[in-house]
Amino acid sequence: MKALIVAPSWIGDTVLAQPLFMRLHQRTPGLQLDALAPRWVAPVLERMPEIAQLIDSPFAHGELALKMRHRLARRLAAGGYQRAYVLPNSIKSALVPFFAGIPERIGFVGEKRYGLINRRHTLDKSQLPQMAERFAQLAELPGKPLARPLPQPRLTCSREQGDATLVALGVQRPARLAVFCPGAEYGPAKRWPARHFANLADSLAERGYAVWLLGSAKDREIAAQIVGAARAATLPQNFCGSTTLAQAIDLLAAASFVVCNDSGLMHVAAALDRPLIAVYGSSSPGFTPPLSERAQVISLGLECSPCFKRQCPLQHLDCLNKLEPRRVLDACLSAAGA
Repeated sequence: MKALIVAPSWIGDTVLAQPLFMRLHQRTPGLQLDALAPRWVAPVLERMPEIAQLIDSPFAHGELALKMRHRLARRLAAGGYQRAYVLPNSIKSALVPFFAGIPERIGFVGEKRYGLINRRHTLDKSQLPQMAERFAQLAELPGKPLARPLPQPRLTCSREQGDATLVALGVQRPARLAVFCPGAEYGPAKRWPARHFANLADSLAERGYAVWLLGSAKDREIAAQIVGAARAATLPQNFCGSTTLAQAIDLLAAASFVVCNDSGLMHVAAALDRPLIAVYGSSSPGFTPPLSERAQVISLGLECSPCFKRQCPLQHLDCLNKLEPRRVLDACLSAAGA
């Protein structure tokens, strides 16, 4: 059996899809499971043993590019795929498996994809409140209840991979390492303030921890603010925008613990089984929680949150401004066994 995954376009969603991949292998021994994925999430899939081969999806967010999709579909048609699992709900994401003539195309109805998806699931949000559950439901027949509990995501990182990344970046593995992921692609209402991260970095440095900041190039500004506000003699080391995603995975795997906003790297850290402190503001752990028993979710639970807005609609961001560094520090020390 050969099956194709049409992967999500977000890092966190891709991690949350791994329980589906595990289920498919459990149900079909000997399955070859390949993934059609954007290059910016491919490094996450490369760390999943369930995925045999990656196929580059060259399309930008929102790009239709029908001729390119036809060309890609002709190449996939020669692959002999019997099933395609289309994880995004858009019409565009279902076009390539349809054009490739893959016989069984599985997904949610989504944007009324009745001709494109022929094993159609209808989403009941009350029965499947979490994104990981919605992905895993695609392993079942339509209408059949999801088997619970779900397996937890697990990304791989070998010692050799970690060492190679440290050498490439010119750093050594500290005895005690706290990794902060201060960004959040969705918007400012999911970002714990830089001054709080700086305060936490100072407190951890006093206890002998090196602090590394990880994120994309878009996170350089907030990371620079953290470094500028920190008072510790050993300032946080800013890797935002200076690593590949694969290298970021390796650095997260080396952490004693990780402090994250609700972000893609939060899910990566959880899947690496690192002790994790996840700070939530405008969003809710009810939909996309970190799937790890070693994760601590911290939220003030204010009356106005979760609002799911990119910017605070009340213009005070109390859900994050009032979440004091001491509370996060206590969670870090608890995670470290201090």
